[in-house]
Amino acid sequence: MPGKVTVVGAGFYGSTTAQRLAEYNIFDTVVLTDIVEGKPQGQALDLNQSRSIEGFETKIVGTNDYGDTAGSDVVVITAGLPRKPGMSRMDLIEVNAKIVRQVSENIAKTSPDAVVVVVSNPLDEMTALAANVLGFPRSRVIGQAGMLDTARFTNFVAETLSVPVASVRTLTLGSHGDTMVPVPSQCTVDGKPLSDLLPAAKIDELVDRTRNGGAEVVALLKTGSAYYAPSAAAARMVKAIAEDSGVLMPVCAWVQGEFGISDVYLGVPAQIGAGGVKKVVEIGLTDSELAALKTAAEAVRAKQADVASL
Repeated sequence: MPGKVTVVGAGFYGSTTAQRLAEYNIFDTVVLTDIVEGKPQGQALDLNQSRSIEGFETKIVGTNDYGDTAGSDVVVITAGLPRKPGMSRMDLIEVNAKIVRQVSENIAKTSPDAVVVVVSNPLDEMTALAANVLGFPRSRVIGQAGMLDTARFTNFVAETLSVPVASVRTLTLGSHGDTMVPVPSQCTVDGKPLSDLLPAAKIDELVDRTRNGGAEVVALLKTGSAYYAPSAAAARMVKAIAEDSGVLMPVCAWVQGEFGISDVYLGVPAQIGAGGVKKVVEIGLTDSELAALKTAAEAVRAKQADVASL
């Protein structure tokens, strides 16, 4: 199991991710780093004081020095500005590109063997940028999106049908944004196809709510963006890497021929374990779902090319 995990960015997303990782109690150390002096140190002190209550031994270290992150087995990049009401993820592209570039340059120097999980928005573009700057094998650079979007879809279905979330299986692919591709053909409730339980119009409504799930949270919060569900998704990805579980997860991964798509970071199902993405798994999609996935690929491909120079 990895001994050291670093979370870059001590905002709500980063600090909550660090907390979840520490409470798994499977790592020696979780390092929380941020440019704001005192912030990660204070959060680490607070988190360490919860260890006896929650029963975990993982040590949390807060720092402003990338030297303290050296030799990390996994790094989670949460650094960047969050959305405000009315903003799209793409509105963050220029400012967050500069932040992600700088963070990636530091990671490449201090943790050259790490698996990197990117969560900064706009997700697909920032994952591609990080991969370019890091220069790591692309299997070791993954974006967190599909796990979160799928969780939102699952929650909406469970609430609509008044069933336990554990009985619902959903899937979202494509981009973390306007070209997100929820996959109703892969959705079941207690093993029954979702299409047998809800009319097409209602499924479309849930799909649309999923696609705008982040914006809905931002509009309600007024300041800041979602972090409870996103941090849970990122932490589960790190856990799969740590345990080399090979579990199938919807993530933003480098696609090379799967689904007839190549040379782009895209939300796809992939087996996650030691070393990051073990395999992108092609699943059965309807013709319309596959067409939507290819449309999403071309949309993010253009943006990923643009961001390379930022």
